[in-house]
Amino acid sequence: MPERADITYFGAGPALLPTDVLETAAASLVNFNGTGLGLAEHSHRSQLASNIVNEAKKDLATYLDIPDDYDILFMQGGGSGEFSATVYNLVAVWVERRKQRVLKDLGVDDNKQLPENVIKELQKAVDEELKIDYLVTGSWSLKASQEAARLIGPEHVNVAADSREVNGGKFGKIPEESTWKLSKNPAMVYYCDNETVDGVEFPGFPEVLAPKGDDGPIVVADMSSNILSRRVPIKNFSVIFFGAQKNLGSTGVTVVVIKKSLLPPTVANAEPSLLRKLGIPNGPIVLQYSTIAKNNSLYNTLSIFDVFIAGQVLKKSLNTFSNKVDGQQALSEKKATLIYAALDAHPGSYKVVPDKSVRSRMNICFRVTHLESGIDYSEKTFLEGSVAVGLTGLKGHRSVGGIRASNYNSISWEGAEKLAKYIEEFAAKPRK
Repeated sequence: MPERADITYFGAGPALLPTDVLETAAASLVNFNGTGLGLAEHSHRSQLASNIVNEAKKDLATYLDIPDDYDILFMQGGGSGEFSATVYNLVAVWVERRKQRVLKDLGVDDNKQLPENVIKELQKAVDEELKIDYLVTGSWSLKASQEAARLIGPEHVNVAADSREVNGGKFGKIPEESTWKLSKNPAMVYYCDNETVDGVEFPGFPEVLAPKGDDGPIVVADMSSNILSRRVPIKNFSVIFFGAQKNLGSTGVTVVVIKKSLLPPTVANAEPSLLRKLGIPNGPIVLQYSTIAKNNSLYNTLSIFDVFIAGQVLKKSLNTFSNKVDGQQALSEKKATLIYAALDAHPGSYKVVPDKSVRSRMNICFRVTHLESGIDYSEKTFLEGSVAVGLTGLKGHRSVGGIRASNYNSISWEGAEKLAKYIEEFAAKPRK
């Protein structure tokens, strides 16, 4: 049986974690810092738990240069939970802001018993103007848009761009920004910065979504699979969320970076009774950003152990790269360039799936066409050979097939070199 050191794991998530982080975490499960209790046994209400949360928040803010006017929340439910949470929270913000405008226009004081004419005006605004925009560029952004339609109705969901319309019915490109059909003043504009399944990554922040003062747009990004791998223009976003299990830590924690201006006291929570009158769903309180922020992420029982692991990964990254995320970005790009170069050098043996302009640095998706017996047997043989040399987790997502090498931060330069070498060696084999 292979030892841990013999394996380079390219799985898409849960992903490889640094061995020294796992060793520290394993010891903490038995006796954390001489307390006589394992970390998973300590109360989330303890000062110890608060310290772990606060330190992780501080290190994340340091690593990504998150400004002080943003809050960092540790939540649960994964990226899929945030598909719902963003809708619940940002539609409620839209309603509250619209309510304040209606009250001002009608010269009415704000109180919990809103006059019927205010309710009528708000209902008209919801029916005619409430929109959430989605840029659908892969499997995850598609699921996000579908969840929004399920929660608030398809009439309020605007798919502003769909990659399949410019790529023969398949994902693999990002439509030109000039073709995006964005709504006027939507409750939010959502996109997935890196599509894990389809190997598509936005090359940078979309210019058409650049901030236009206090009026928006409210941009939401799912960065579950490329966070911590490159510099992020935080100020361009209202909400960024990401599951920990790719580049940050273990499954069980979801991070939300949110502009404080979307939280009380700047924006009050929309009254649940008002939302019900308007036909808008109230989300579970454990998905309410204001509640989680008010309680420093400890409203309910958070997995402090998983936050601790994330904190250890951040400390390792800060100790490794004196220039913080910029150092990791340079390494990520160097590894991706090496692997793609090996694939491109053998067009008769490999076909990279997404368009070259949107190739993901994190999830390198390709097909193996080397053997005359066809793609299926070529890929089966490729995977068997890769396991034999200690390269595991390369099978593509079940919905699309193929090969996927997830080049997350935990993949070393030596691991990337090993994969590139295997790609070259397999292409040199006989085709029969």
